[in-house]
Amino acid sequence: MSERHRGLGKAPVAVIGGSGFIGSNLADSLLSDGEPVLVIDNLSRAGVEQNLEWLAQKHGNHLRVEAVDVRDQAKLASVLTPARAIFHLAAQTAVTTSLIDPAEDLDINLKGTFNVLEAARQVSAPVIFASTNKVYGSLPQLAVRETDDRYEPCDEAIRANGVDETIGLRFCTPYGCSKGAADQYVLDYAKSYGLPTAVLRMSCIYGPRQFGTEDQGWVAHFLLSALSGRPITIYGDGKQVRDILHVSDAVAAYRGVLARIEDLKGQAFNLGGGPRNAVSLRSLLSEIAIMTGRDIVVRQDLERTGDQPFFIADTRKIEAALGWRAHVPWREGISDLAGWLLRHRLQPHAEVARYVA
Repeated sequence: MSERHRGLGKAPVAVIGGSGFIGSNLADSLLSDGEPVLVIDNLSRAGVEQNLEWLAQKHGNHLRVEAVDVRDQAKLASVLTPARAIFHLAAQTAVTTSLIDPAEDLDINLKGTFNVLEAARQVSAPVIFASTNKVYGSLPQLAVRETDDRYEPCDEAIRANGVDETIGLRFCTPYGCSKGAADQYVLDYAKSYGLPTAVLRMSCIYGPRQFGTEDQGWVAHFLLSALSGRPITIYGDGKQVRDILHVSDAVAAYRGVLARIEDLKGQAFNLGGGPRNAVSLRSLLSEIAIMTGRDIVVRQDLERTGDQPFFIADTRKIEAALGWRAHVPWREGISDLAGWLLRHRLQPHAEVARYVA
């Protein structure tokens, strides 16, 4: 049987938010392995229709698409009926937006996730949920010291391995509260109802098919701005440290958790690039300037509410559970993303304003 027809007749895997950055990459991975995929997305974010067109052109009949909002409980439950598993990646993703409109943030991130869980419970489908490192808050309990270009934790173990899942939840900002509460609901449905669920608390994911704005997808935003000659605003002093993870490695983790969901249900895992892929904002900007051969105009503004001076994910738990590790070094990954952005976001020149204005 050919690869193209191997998945016909099988129940689909649902990717909620499947037109977005991570969702479209995940859908592509599944479809490329002959898995039928049901993409559920309200298509509200500008540009995501291009990701959907890419999936449709590449995979044809293996792909089914439903334009449904997670806030529409009845319709969501109906379209999820045939799903054999659910990846839930749909969300309001920006801290800044949550501060402006906390009611909508709550409705999408918490009530929407509740709707997904209830629909999954009706059909006994596993749910893998995209959570965030923001559930740990701004980490005020983590003492840091300042060096020339970065903050680093005073605790030697955290400096070596990163922040693990036991540091404690400390929700901050409406976004952190809505995602954190949803995170806990997902875990509780495994305890209360026996539903196979798991949570991935993501650090900074980057890679192809990322649109990149100040509020979400900042790595792509930095690259787009540098490549198009626009100034970049950093909030705070730029010494904040993050571990960045290429989307191909993130997709491998999501699929690995689903493959072992019966063993891993009810658990939360940190997912990021880990210490080997940790970089400060200042260091990343310097690398981008070298890579592009362009001077970057950097503007500074006040630190934003809830910002973490340091977050590196300790990924030893997911590594032990799956045999997973981050394979793409951050410099190589940044170069890969820059090439993709030049081909697909900044060419032809008539299209530049659409993506970077």
